[in-house]
Order: sequence, then C-alpha cells, then structure tokens
Amino acid sequence: MSWDTKPRPASCGSGCCRSFPTRRKPGCSWRRKTRRRRSVRRRMSDPAAEVPAGGRRTGILGGSFDPPHVGHVSVARELIEALHLDRLLVIPAGDPPHRDVTLPAKVRLDFTRRAFADLPGIEVSPIEIERAGPSYTVDTLEALARRFPSDRLVLVMGADQFVAIHRWERWRRLPELARIAVMPRDGREPAPSPESTPIEYVVASVTRVDISASRIRQRLDEGHSVHLLVPETIRHHVERAWAERRARHVTQ
Repeated sequence: MSWDTKPRPASCGSGCCRSFPTRRKPGCSWRRKTRRRRSVRRRMSDPAAEVPAGGRRTGILGGSFDPPHVGHVSVARELIEALHLDRLLVIPAGDPPHRDVTLPAKVRLDFTRRAFADLPGIEVSPIEIERAGPSYTVDTLEALARRFPSDRLVLVMGADQFVAIHRWERWRRLPELARIAVMPRDGREPAPSPESTPIEYVVASVTRVDISASRIRQRLDEGHSVHLLVPETIRHHVERAWAERRARHVTQ
C-alpha cells in the first residue's frame, strides 16, 4: 500500500507516549500525523496466475455509445493486448443514470453490434439494455459474476470517471467484484476526489482518440457527414437515423 505521509516521531521526547500515545501527560506536544489516503496503482499481474482454471480474463467496457465511434473501436482493440484480456465485453447502457441519451436503447445496441462486428475477442452484450431500471455498473458486475463465476473481471473506465467514482451506486462494491483499469487522459494518471477511499487500480495504456460522441451528435444535428468519425459499417445507418430525427422535429 502506498501512502502519502511524512515520517512522524515515535514519541514527544520525554517518553510519556512512547508505548501508549493515548496516555500522554498534560502538555505533551506529540501529535500523530494524519495520513492522506490515495488510490494505489498496481501492475496487472501474470494473467495465468490469477484466473481460475477454466476461467477467462474478461474486460468490461461500458458506455452510452450514442453513437459508437471510431475512438471506441480503437480503444477496445488496444485494451485486449494492454490488459491481457481473453475477451472484452462492450456493454451499451440501457438507462444511463448520469446522462441523457439521444438514440433509443435498442438502436444504440444495434449500432454497437455493427460497429464491433467481427473484431477478435470483442463481444457486445445486451445485459444492461435487457435489464429494467437504471444501468448501474455494480448491478452489471454482480450479474456477470454470477453468470461467469470462474472469470476474472476487469472494469475499464476513463480517468474522468475514476475521479468521480464515489458518486457511483454502491461504488465501494466495485473493486470487490472486478479489477479496476483506468485509461489516463493526456498521459496523466488520475487522482481521486477526497471523498473516495484508496482504490487499487491498474493503468490501461491505450491511445485515446480525440473524438467525442457529443461532437458527432452536434455535426449530425447540423446535417453534416460523420465520415471518418464513426465506423463505415454504421455511418449510413447513423446519418439516416439523425435525418429522420430532424424531420420529426420539423413536423412537430
């Protein structure tokens, strides 16, 4: 465990609190230094050493995928090698609790399946879309742990998500269910907010593509092409879906 702390004296110097610091004499100046807790980075250990026989190292990459774009696909490909994964589950959120979505859940699922089709080691899971209610990550991990008890789950998230992890539903349960892998932004490792207790994590060293779904949605709202921003396998489907959406707004 790594701690951000300075050396502290064993006692005040008079010996009154050497063994029992809670029994200090009146006027004793000795004070216990407060440790500032930080999240702890760990290296991803040998995959074969921590996965039970017959199990797999399964990565979990969630998101709204509204719509899925080439940045998602690029990161997913690299995660397989960077984290020594046997497979990566890409999971579109059914009802994201912290953001609004533009496309219906089933449409986002269809686009995500098309975007990741035929990529080795990558599977698109409908587990959150098939489940009623808000799409809390902890519920998904618990369901996957029951479904695949021999798998070693690795939850992948961005640095911006990690620093706000204390706001997630039952967030303390997450590291009990899965290893946490954080994708740094601009090469900087995350420093969690003061509200969160130390969480062990590994760094997922992948190339982050500077593309955002919000930028893509803005272009689509303005009627522009999203060529090179979304996979060609879904570009025409995405542009047609937005054209129909704009037409509905005009007639309303």
